[in-house]
This record gives sequence, structure tokens and C-alpha cells, in this order.
Amino acid sequence: MERRTFIKVGALGAAATALAAPAIAQDKRQWKMVTAWPKNLPGPGVAAQNLADRITTLSGGRIEVKLYASGELVPGPGVFDAVSEGTAELYHAVPAYWGSKSKGILLFGSQPFGLRADEQFGWLAHGGGQELYDEMYGRFGIKPFLCGNSGPQWGGWFRNEINSAEDLKGMKFRTTGLASEMMTKLGVAAEAMSGPAMFQALQTGALDAGEFIGPWTDSALGFYQVAKNYYWPGVGEPSSAEECGVNGDVYAELPDDLKQAVSFACESLYNPVWTEYTTKHALSLKSMVEEQGVQVKMFPDDVIAAMGKGADEVIDELRQNDDELVKRITESFVAYRDSVGSYMTYADNGQMNARAGLFGY
Repeated sequence: MERRTFIKVGALGAAATALAAPAIAQDKRQWKMVTAWPKNLPGPGVAAQNLADRITTLSGGRIEVKLYASGELVPGPGVFDAVSEGTAELYHAVPAYWGSKSKGILLFGSQPFGLRADEQFGWLAHGGGQELYDEMYGRFGIKPFLCGNSGPQWGGWFRNEINSAEDLKGMKFRTTGLASEMMTKLGVAAEAMSGPAMFQALQTGALDAGEFIGPWTDSALGFYQVAKNYYWPGVGEPSSAEECGVNGDVYAELPDDLKQAVSFACESLYNPVWTEYTTKHALSLKSMVEEQGVQVKMFPDDVIAAMGKGADEVIDELRQNDDELVKRITESFVAYRDSVGSYMTYADNGQMNARAGLFGY
């Protein structure tokens, strides 16, 4: 190659490099993630930060996600509206908080006597649930993804022992979502509030009892300090899915590879989040019992029966909802629950019963 030609080619290459660098820089996006949790709260706060970090990593840094804990940019209960209106690009919370938007939303997070964590993901991935999830949240300009699950939640912390369903009548109890509606059927005054607010209300006597998540998160919030009776099973929420909601317009303008990065970040965290909860719930429960004097108690049979009756009424009301989409969501959920539930008699339930019979657990 002649020297003159070499210089010309070299100059063109340098110019191309100079033009490429700003173009790459311009492809970066700064996203604000608002959450319903205190920063790094064991369980959901940790999961939210993991999601922010994973989206940043999987996008190759082209989406930089900065997390804002509850109250830092907007209050926890306001994160749905903040993303819907474009104040923030995405949020981390749970569907159980958005029942005022539509009753149908509540089924995507948890259902009394409903789906376990694996079944919940199965419904969305293989039972038509994701299409309904998209349709419902699309009304509010949000693209939704499940991104974790707490597994079975607990029945709650009670200041006094529960001996029968009668003891629940008139009780002031913290819970959310469809579990709240189920408890109302039992004569309970159900109230929604944050975990820290629940601690204060139990401490002052403004609440008689309440459930939040499970041993790992509950121990970090110190509920055992103000109520020693810890009841199971948490039939109000056999699992509780965590979700990421992305502003629909922001998501739509992403190139396909970044859409995949966001989607896979959410999907790939579902199982790690769920299994971390399970592992740390077990360790935290043992610690609370042995070191904090927590009394683990099972709800009496008539309490569980009353809850079951209340849960049936809640689902019946959803099936008769005036909103045609809510009806379709409910029918889809019921069909999947009944199909997979009948199989579990022989599969997971059968195996767990056999193990319990041999080892006691």
C-alpha cells in the first residue's frame, strides 16, 4: 500500500472511531427504579437492588438503573402511579398493593388457598396468565413482569392466642390484597400498612395482629418484640409474587435486545429470590424460636375452615365482577389452580407427605 493511501485509510479509521464513541455513549439510558420497600430490607429490598443491578449488567450498561427506596422519590404506595405517569421508569413492589386499581390485579400476586410460587410462575408462563397480566396493566401504561416470590407467607403475629374463629371477630389485623378481603369475611378489621408502620401499630395496640411476609423479613422488622405468637399456615398467601412494572412507552421504545435484557433480568431472578427466601426463612425461624422466645402455633381447624369459606366467597365475587377482564383473569386462575392442584396430589404433595411420615418434616 502506498504511503499516501495508508495515511488516507488511517485518517478515515480514526474519524470512524471518533464518530462511534459518542454514538455508543448516546445509547445509554438512566432509569429510576422506585420501590415499595426500605432500602435493602431483607427479602424484597434486597431483591429490588438485585433486579436493578441485573438489568444494568445484562444490558451491558446501556440501561443504568438507580434504585430509590420507599419515600426517597415517592412514597411506597405511590410507585405504581409514578411509573404509570412517567415520573420513574420502573418499580419493584407486589400486585397485592394495587387492588384499588382493579380487583383483577390481585390475582397476579397471591390468592387465598391459591397457587404456590412454582404454580404462580407456571400459570403466567404456560397457562395464559402473562397475556392477561399484560392486558390488565396495559390499561395503566405499564408492562409487568414477575421477578421473585416470597414462597408461603405466614398467618401472622398475634398479641394474644387464638383458640377459635370467634376470637378473630372485631380484631384489627394488618394484611393486604385478597387475603384482606378473606379476613373481612371473618369479621376482622383488615388494614393495609407498611412493615415499619405495622411494628409501631402492634407496639401501641392500634393493631391486635398482622402478617407481613415470613421469618426472614419479619425478624428484621422486629415483630417478635411486640407479639410473640407466630401463627401458621398462611393460607391467605400460599405464595406472594414480587413484580417489576416498566413504563409502557419507555419499554416500547427499547430495541429488541434491551427488551430481552429487561425481560430476562426479571425472569432469571424469580427462582433465586424464591429459594433465598426459603433458605433464610428457615434459619430465621430457628433463631427467633431459640433466641427470642417466639411461640410458633398452628391455627385451629375451625379458623382454617372459616378462612376457606371466606376465600371461596372472594373468588365467587371476582367471577361475578362487572369488568369482563376481571372475569377472564379469574376463570383462567381457577382453571389452572384446579388442573395443577389435582396433579400435585400425586406429585409434590404426595412426596412431601411421604417425607413427613418418615422424618417428621
